[in-house]
Amino acid sequence: MLYTAVTNDWGETTYIPTTLGNALLVIILAALLAAAVLFARMQMKKTAAAPASSDGDHKMNRSKLTVKQLAFCAMAIALGTVLSNIKLFHFPTGGSITLLSMLVICLPGYWFGLGAGIATGVAYGVLQLLIDPYVLYPLQLVVDYLLAFGALGLSGLFSNAKLGLIKGYIAGVLGRYVFAVISGWIFFGYYAWEGWDPLPYSLAYNAIYIFSEAAITLVILSAKPVRNLFAKLKDMALND
Repeated sequence: MLYTAVTNDWGETTYIPTTLGNALLVIILAALLAAAVLFARMQMKKTAAAPASSDGDHKMNRSKLTVKQLAFCAMAIALGTVLSNIKLFHFPTGGSITLLSMLVICLPGYWFGLGAGIATGVAYGVLQLLIDPYVLYPLQLVVDYLLAFGALGLSGLFSNAKLGLIKGYIAGVLGRYVFAVISGWIFFGYYAWEGWDPLPYSLAYNAIYIFSEAAITLVILSAKPVRNLFAKLKDMALND
């Protein structure tokens, strides 16, 4: 009902979302964005001081902040989706370096905290599934699209730490790598290079493209003007 199983000439079965399946994914995407806003609002409620105004004005300010958080999360998802399709380099072994797409998806966690980051990352994964699905098994869909991209939201663990963006980015990338390795080991072991067992193959295959992009991103983030720019973006996201 939600997916159509298609078998190619090599006997591989791919699950393609039906119209109902795509509609459900869109609903899930909207719900996850709403969850990102809710978590962000909870984070802000703990740290923001109440303004010296009437109760009605206070509720209005919180409502505006919530809409603003939603806008920033949505912009990160949209920009990350665009950048994920800009391939700077394709590896002969598979995988590619994108134009800082993982960094962009890590930003909501850096801005608003762990809950908002994970929810936004999962929403981004749902959008990736809508745009370019590659699903061999239903459970692989969960690992590759929901858990792996959702793990980029682990950046929220360091939202208030010194050098929080760098630490958070590393945490998010490592989280994505763990789930990518699990997926490659369990679901794609058949494609292991000759003489390689599935687990070492998955460790190496995913490390090549994920950590290559991460290394380039960390070099860029090591520049103080770049860090200052992202700090200003965070101030914009958090303040009216």
